[in-house]
Amino acid sequence: MTRFLAAFFCLIAACVPLPALAAVTIAFHSFNGSYLGGRYPHAFIVLEGTLDATGQRVHENYGYSTSAGALSALAGKVPGIIQVEKEKYITSTNTHFTLRISDAQYRMIVAEVNAWRDGPGIKRYDLDHRNCLHFIARIAELVGLRGTAVPQNLVRRPKLYLNLVTRENPQLGAAEIK
Repeated sequence: MTRFLAAFFCLIAACVPLPALAAVTIAFHSFNGSYLGGRYPHAFIVLEGTLDATGQRVHENYGYSTSAGALSALAGKVPGIIQVEKEKYITSTNTHFTLRISDAQYRMIVAEVNAWRDGPGIKRYDLDHRNCLHFIARIAELVGLRGTAVPQNLVRRPKLYLNLVTRENPQLGAAEIK
């Protein structure tokens, strides 16, 4: 009888739906730039996974750029945009590190993305003071990473900046991108 009850309870336990191991991860990416591809160095984030509270699937990416040409950006402030990358572009970039974030952090990131997209003023992008690195630095700060201030000597060097963040956060267990 004991074996029967044990088998019965195991069968019942196997049929009871358990919450999935939901998690959203954030990955920080850089692109080295390409004269052939017409893209200058860039950095962005990729959010992937499932929200714990709602089970909503997350598959998003965000970067901050300008809709103006590169030469215009060299001249001063230009219109800024939140840029969503195509999947084929993402696979050709450097993934520096990935970490799990909470639902609350995900909501804070989305709110920050919206603030950068919808903030006041038409000309918000500034190559040296408000570019893609400043955007991801703010996101890194929201998820609790150290070393997020963008040094002036790295303001146009996404890979080197994210390598600096990697060094400042050894708990990530990530290696620098060569």
